[in-house]
Amino acid sequence: MNSETLRQLLEAVAAGHSDVDAAMARLKGFPADPVAHGADGVVARIDTQRELRHGFPEVILAEGKRDDHLQAILTRALPHDRDLLVTRVAPERAAALLELFPQLHHNATARCLYRETPSDIEPIGLVAVLCAGTSDAAVAEEAALTARMLGARVQTHYDAGVAGLHRLLAAHELLQTAHVFVVAAGMEGALPSVVGGLVDKPVIAVPTSVGYGASFGGLSALLGMLNSCSANVTVQNIDNGFGAGYVAGLINRLAASTPPAVD
Repeated sequence: MNSETLRQLLEAVAAGHSDVDAAMARLKGFPADPVAHGADGVVARIDTQRELRHGFPEVILAEGKRDDHLQAILTRALPHDRDLLVTRVAPERAAALLELFPQLHHNATARCLYRETPSDIEPIGLVAVLCAGTSDAAVAEEAALTARMLGARVQTHYDAGVAGLHRLLAAHELLQTAHVFVVAAGMEGALPSVVGGLVDKPVIAVPTSVGYGASFGGLSALLGMLNSCSANVTVQNIDNGFGAGYVAGLINRLAASTPPAVD
């Protein structure tokens, strides 16, 4: 349920085109829709009011959920006619879920399943998603998909790490035009600081768990990004492409909807 559908429902009742009982039937499961699963009882409560409050529906994290619980959640979530994003879906789980729910799409690189409801609205603004190496692409692609689903126009530029800065400078037009940047990097995590030093927009840094032993599963990159000397860099958690893409999408909405200053 979003603000538009809620308004349409209330207007229909006010105009006498829908009675109260019919409206109540449409509001079933609002603001939360419990998911019961056999002897396990209620295993989830879908926040059907999330889109009304935040502008995007609740996202399902597949990682850590039992297969039968995840299937029960999707069975309950899909009839709510809205966008749906499922993150951290392992390849074998994705294949099984696509057989059960063919209305879903799969982005294998991002490790996500998703459904986008048809819309005539064109993507807005511009979110740039960059990553240092091809090994960071899974995190970057998760961010890119999330930002796209929040209505952003997204452009990616991958494999542009500091070992060859000419690869980053080749994206000079993107560096000048994007409203917000998501930069994923492992190893020492230096790329967000470099990008931050070149642009006058927010840079959302995402440390990845890519690297050899002393990278400590992304901790070295995280600490490097937290100590960035570029003041426009802020940092997400290790491998959290979804969080970076979500925040980038929100910033992009604000930037795209703000009228230019008048002298």
